[in-house]
Amino acid sequence: MGEATQGVGRVVLGVDKSVTGRRWVDRLDQGARQRALAIAQQTDIPEILARVVAGRGIGADAAQAYLDPSLRDLLPDPSGLAGMEAAAERLADAIQAGETIAIFGDYDVDGATSAALLARFLRFCGIDPLIHIPDRIVEGYGPNDAAIASLAEAGASLLVTVDCGSTSHEALRFAKARGLDTIVIDHHQIGTDLPEAVAIVNPNRQDDLSGQGHLAAVGVVFLTLVAVNRVLRQRGAYARGGEPGLLGWLDLVALGTVADVVPLVGLNRAYVRKGLLALRGRHCVGLSALADAARLNAPPDTYHLGFLLGPRINAGGRIGDAGLGVRLLLSEDHAEAADLAATLDRLNRERQEIEAAILAEAVAMVEADPASGDRSVLLVHSEADWHPGVVGLVASRIKERFARPAFAIAFGPDGQGTGSGRSIPGVDLGGAVREAVDAGLLVKGGGHAMAAGLTVTRDRIADLSTFLEDRLGEAVATSADDSLKIDALLTARGASVDVLTALEAAGPFGSGSPQPVFAFPAHRLSYADATEQGHVRATLSAGDGGRLKAIAFRAAGTPLGDALLSGRQEMVHAAGTLRVDRWGGRETVQLTVRDLAAPQSG
Repeated sequence: MGEATQGVGRVVLGVDKSVTGRRWVDRLDQGARQRALAIAQQTDIPEILARVVAGRGIGADAAQAYLDPSLRDLLPDPSGLAGMEAAAERLADAIQAGETIAIFGDYDVDGATSAALLARFLRFCGIDPLIHIPDRIVEGYGPNDAAIASLAEAGASLLVTVDCGSTSHEALRFAKARGLDTIVIDHHQIGTDLPEAVAIVNPNRQDDLSGQGHLAAVGVVFLTLVAVNRVLRQRGAYARGGEPGLLGWLDLVALGTVADVVPLVGLNRAYVRKGLLALRGRHCVGLSALADAARLNAPPDTYHLGFLLGPRINAGGRIGDAGLGVRLLLSEDHAEAADLAATLDRLNRERQEIEAAILAEAVAMVEADPASGDRSVLLVHSEADWHPGVVGLVASRIKERFARPAFAIAFGPDGQGTGSGRSIPGVDLGGAVREAVDAGLLVKGGGHAMAAGLTVTRDRIADLSTFLEDRLGEAVATSADDSLKIDALLTARGASVDVLTALEAAGPFGSGSPQPVFAFPAHRLSYADATEQGHVRATLSAGDGGRLKAIAFRAAGTPLGDALLSGRQEMVHAAGTLRVDRWGGRETVQLTVRDLAAPQSG
């Protein structure tokens, strides 16, 4: 374990330019280092943990609460959200009157967990809701007239949209005309013009002052159920029996929150921390079956939610039956859940193959375009041979590879393209897409700061690209940061399971709360080789005999991968994140390599 580097923004290990072109700097400035010292002294925690906490902007007075986030302390009064009281009253009315309630969700993980969470609550209250998850390709995003008509014909009198609906003016007018009341529970950005509904519960409404705009839709659904539960309690609805165990359903909230890549700050930290505990209890039959299908043999953490469970639920909506995820999450039958989980696991493997082929083509497009190096926003598109279900993943990979906001668009034979975009911190993609809709450049579109979806005609692609450059160019330039922030120095021997166990107290890590990055000075690269999947596996060896397994994901053919493969037996500085690998019943620490640099000579 190394000492903290000195000086505000001081370069770590003398690395001014790494193999990826980055400057390594201490995440902690002078003030943060003083906070770290105070935290270590006042809480009696290891220095390395104190550094990680201080590096996330936490002071000594707030450290203890940060290390043990309490849902009781962080859960706001749901009535503070605009529209919440009307939504809670109408839902309580429908439950007590035994109305037929329809749930319309989105086809991603946030939508699936939101729909399943609401359905669990309604089933507890004796209501078996109708659930509709739209087909991504046939129906597209958000409520549509055909689905609403079908739900109305099935007897629904109340429609609840989750993770969608905030901008669905025409569809909600149609629902009203068909005699349905509508409640919207969402989190996507929205302007001042609200659609017709009994209530629109969305902390990103312009008139919402709750300060909960960082929540995923499933987090907003949970707050809504707290409000409905309170109304039912006040009306005496639980006089003859117990109330639903909302806390036991936080596993769904944690999954949707992590998978939607919303900031893990405030209430979201408590949602995920407590939700992981619920998930480890394996009370949800569907999630347990999915964990088995994903071969998850360790206590689940945010990595497993984001990279093992989430993608499998998403696979149904991307290339299969969009309703599979919700059915799995609501299943109480072990055999049925195992079958559904196996299907989603197979679809996820197929999705990976499709994604890899499209990504290779998209990367080639960017690299072949001589003007791409000057563009602030990358936009790649196909002529009718890309699967629209994976364009969001391709956009994410392009964004990661080239460190710029990116859109990937799949065009159909009709000349209309479905696309998704992914952004970098400090660049509001959702706002730009909404402005493009207002400017008449898009058929439709929306989203939030870090991700957005759109529909565009082929003849407006050039105009859209110009618009995005004009609208986002300055923000991209301002947000550009060629530095890699280092939390602390470690050695291969110091990177132990005990150290990682201690660091878990500063989690969960994810968007808005970055996973700690450690630098390993002057280690020998004793092994390096590429895998069939395009990763590069390596081993770092220290002079004291310590050895650390490492992997650089999707690094083959990149400057990082090339440096690893050509640097066998050389001394290197390595930087990356750590996780415990539990394989074959053994616990070992593995480094996910983020960067590499040559030690200075002399």
